[in-house]
Amino acid sequence: MSRLRIGIDCRYVRVGRHDGISRFTAGVAAHLPDRHDYVLLVSEDGQRDSLPDGMPWERISPPTSAAEPLVARQVNRLGLDAVFSPMQTMGSRGRHYALVLTLHDLIYYRNRTPPREFSWPLRLGWRAFHLAWWPQRMLLDGADGVVTVSETTAGLIRDHRLTRRPVTVAYNAADPVAPRAADGLRTRDLVYMGTFMPYKNVETLASAIPLLRGPGEADWRLHCMSRVRAADRERLERLAPAGSLVFHDGASDEEYRAVLRTATALVSASHDEGFGIPLVESMGVGTPVAVSDIPIFREIGGAAAEYFDPASPAAVAAAVRRVEARWDDLHRASLERVRRFDWTTSAERVVASVERAVADRRA
Repeated sequence: MSRLRIGIDCRYVRVGRHDGISRFTAGVAAHLPDRHDYVLLVSEDGQRDSLPDGMPWERISPPTSAAEPLVARQVNRLGLDAVFSPMQTMGSRGRHYALVLTLHDLIYYRNRTPPREFSWPLRLGWRAFHLAWWPQRMLLDGADGVVTVSETTAGLIRDHRLTRRPVTVAYNAADPVAPRAADGLRTRDLVYMGTFMPYKNVETLASAIPLLRGPGEADWRLHCMSRVRAADRERLERLAPAGSLVFHDGASDEEYRAVLRTATALVSASHDEGFGIPLVESMGVGTPVAVSDIPIFREIGGAAAEYFDPASPAAVAAAVRRVEARWDDLHRASLERVRRFDWTTSAERVVASVERAVADRRA
């Protein structure tokens, strides 16, 4: 295929600190294969700070603006052969280019509480959108190809017949870091990285902490890394011994990795997930994970993780004890398992999906 001019929709990159979609966008953008020319599409200047230096960019309207359904009118003027967007909501009407959209997961069809950072009009629209499948089908079939971040979600897309377009899996990944030494300091600390929305089920993790206390043993602590509301904090503190929950209330990447490097395990009792980047981050450091027995976590962790029933604090405690007993083996297995999640491979799969979309459109 001849050299293409491809737009990368970077309007979901957060200024200041990544969320999952922001990190996916930045990771792919930083590892694009050099056989094509790329243009970064941004909606605010600060987004460029998290994107590759020296790459051409163009500014278009924000993805939350009223202009989004007709954003193709702006993009058409850029003379692009194709556009890749890390979300499925980019307007496709009237476009003159191939378009590949991304559907990360279907979690909000099962857990309909919108992200708390959304304004109330967006929250209302988000809820309405997820009441039926047909809006999703319209968006996805308005593109030439679809990317998703796991085989689990790809299977759900097939099961619900959400698109007639080709579906490509490009995994989420984490930036590589030096792993911890197997014989280094290991504390009786557990790490939770995630929000405190109901389906995340952090209550079960907190309730498991007192079950881990043994006579003559050092006490266990659970480090909660994300920002937390006062009400959530007070509710969780009632479930665990005083001082056993450590709230970092928005840890920096450096603080997060520092705690991971000495902890026994990363834990998650989530009932549902779209992916699980914290699992990849933890395994990349060499810290084992003990997580809910749900399909997406099985896909990520494989035999390198310990699994538990997320309805049972006792099951959480038992899984942590198994990690403790098998720590050296799980440390090695985690470092081996995490190799399948890297941005270079994911970026290559994204670009391959764009190339196929261009070929299909031209045909």
